[in-house]
Amino acid sequence: MTTTTMAGAPVAPPVAKPWYKVLYVQVLIAIVLGAILGWLWPQVATNEWIKALGDGFIKLIKMVIAPIIFCTVVSGIAHIQDAKKVGRIGVKALVYFEVVSTFALVIGLIVGNLVRPGSGFGNAAANEAAVASYAKQAAGQRSVDFVLHIIPDTVVGAFAQGEILQVLLFAVLFGFALMSLGERGHTIRSFIDDAAHAVFGVISIVMRAAPIGAFGAMAYTIGKFGTGAILNLVGLIATFYVTAALFVFVVLGLIARTAGFSIFKFLAYIKDELLIVLGTSSSESALPSLMEKLERLGCSKSVVGLVVPTGYSFNLDGTNIYMTLATLFIAQALGVDLSFGQQLTILVVTMLTSKGASGITGAGFITLAATLAVVDPRLVPGMAIVLGIDKFMSECRALTNLCGNGVACVIVAWWEGELDRDKLNANLAKQIDPTDMETAITTD
Repeated sequence: MTTTTMAGAPVAPPVAKPWYKVLYVQVLIAIVLGAILGWLWPQVATNEWIKALGDGFIKLIKMVIAPIIFCTVVSGIAHIQDAKKVGRIGVKALVYFEVVSTFALVIGLIVGNLVRPGSGFGNAAANEAAVASYAKQAAGQRSVDFVLHIIPDTVVGAFAQGEILQVLLFAVLFGFALMSLGERGHTIRSFIDDAAHAVFGVISIVMRAAPIGAFGAMAYTIGKFGTGAILNLVGLIATFYVTAALFVFVVLGLIARTAGFSIFKFLAYIKDELLIVLGTSSSESALPSLMEKLERLGCSKSVVGLVVPTGYSFNLDGTNIYMTLATLFIAQALGVDLSFGQQLTILVVTMLTSKGASGITGAGFITLAATLAVVDPRLVPGMAIVLGIDKFMSECRALTNLCGNGVACVIVAWWEGELDRDKLNANLAKQIDPTDMETAITTD
């Protein structure tokens, strides 16, 4: 099958990357090899150097947490000034994002507490030395101390010590200050955006070591906790997928029905974008084509131009569900009981740390590290438990984020009275769109 343009010029098919160079395949192979090593030779798998492979990768991830959180939060807030150009649309979009994101977080917490996928993991064999050091650090801290600790002594100190809440506080203040500068802050905003791209570039380099980290983490996990740990990890994956499906088909489905369209027909309409995301594990890879399709669906250009890009920073439903479930799983696996107040902290912290996490593969794991450090430092060593399976959940995170942002755009357009109902019905009914015929012709 070949593809030609309307002018008749042949379009060369994309060169497929060799299977052994695909990160997804490399991580899968590493996980399998790590599980085999931990199962057959547990003494070798629990060697400190094998454990260091997973720990080293986690340290690389933690290395970039503070700068990426700062850049994404500042950039997201500073660019809200674009929302002022379209007045009510920006406000409605942000209100919708926060309400629906809260639903996603609450659903994740409810399911995590009911199913308890981390129970019975074997917390007695946890890294007691690491947990004890964090427990000593957190012991005796009063509520007033916690609040005062959010305020850094110096901005540089917050970054140097990796204090995420302190970095978040400064990022929020800096973002609003930059937003108030208006056009005068353009240079700084551009610098922050470029810096964010550079840090994401660092993360992309770090992610190349993911197979090595996954191998070490999985080998040590199976060797230390036994093959029974596999059942808990598979249970976490299954719980996450079921919870995400529940959110998409029930919560988003009800929201879509309120606006007069079917979530099933909408998902069928964006199936190509869903497949792109499935292959790349990043919802950002489908951003251009999603925006084009939403315009063809009947959403006004101004709504699409504002809601979709903003949603990629402020409306990460899949990431929110993952944060709550993974945090509860690690706490249950390590035998750490989280109080009601700490679980409320997950809601507040995740609402901030998840911003900007849809950009690249593995970013959800980075925000998990930030969330764990704030909720309870004793949970940070437990990141090694979920490292080996993070790739499986990355797919679902990105897919859920994409669905959430697509529905959000249609809802805001309908709310603002800028949705062409005739176009919406025609496209969801799978009627031929002439613009598709102008793009390419496919022949056998």
